[in-house]
Amino acid sequence: MTDVTRILNAIEQGNSQAIDELLPLVYEELRVLAAQRLSQEPPGQTLQATALVHEAYIRLVGAECRNWSGRNHFFMAAAEAMRRILIESARRKKSLKHGGGHRRVGFDAAAAAPGGNPEELIALDDALAKLAAEDPAKVDLVKLRYFAGLSIDQASEVLGISRATAIRHWSFARAWLFDYIGKDG
Repeated sequence: MTDVTRILNAIEQGNSQAIDELLPLVYEELRVLAAQRLSQEPPGQTLQATALVHEAYIRLVGAECRNWSGRNHFFMAAAEAMRRILIESARRKKSLKHGGGHRRVGFDAAAAAPGGNPEELIALDDALAKLAAEDPAKVDLVKLRYFAGLSIDQASEVLGISRATAIRHWSFARAWLFDYIGKDG
């Protein structure tokens, strides 16, 4: 049993001191996951990897239901928390109250990159919700690959599936999402 799994079990049993021991063990891995994910965001992203990790960690240890079955389950929950934070951020940026009707233009117009805009992120989230009703395992893989920035090998290890299965699930999910999002514009 790894230190992370041991601490997660202690947290589940109500040991509040174990929460303080968990962050130093998982912080760097969570920060790498957050940095990988944020590197795929368009320029001008105001959310930084450190802030994303801290917000995700607060949500994870502050959650009522903390029955993680181990290290992999914890990191799956962390990927889900990061996804939700990024979706909330995209929705907040899109809302008119927060200037969603205005387009931010940087000093150097060449720095503006297409894609990754809040509308696309929200469309992806809606499509993932629809796919989750049909096949939640594929949605978990997409969350780990897209939102946490894991490689196919890392995601297959977290999910406990073979690399070949992960590749098949990834190919199917990408095609399904492309088709679904394409129909909705």
